[in-house]
Amino acid sequence: MFRRTFWFTAGAAAGVWATTKVNRKIRSLTPESLAAQAADKAIEAGHKLKDFALDVREGMVRREAELGGALGLEAPADPELVVHRALPHHPNNRNEDY
Repeated sequence: MFRRTFWFTAGAAAGVWATTKVNRKIRSLTPESLAAQAADKAIEAGHKLKDFALDVREGMVRREAELGGALGLEAPADPELVVHRALPHHPNNRNEDY
């Protein structure tokens, strides 16, 4: 009697678990979900590209200052080339204007 109850309960639990997993996977493969995932990846890639460009620009300004010091040119750096990282990174915000 207890063995049957145990196996019935174990089978029911396995069925509920499998059904939940399958439904979750099906929901993740809907066109809306795939579009949202692609948009998130594109935004993330854009942020990485922007960070890379800012790092390159910062290194360029720093190297230009080093070369200017080595050559005896004490001209101030171009103010437009100075890097400012004031904008925070929000991975869930898709309405970004920067």
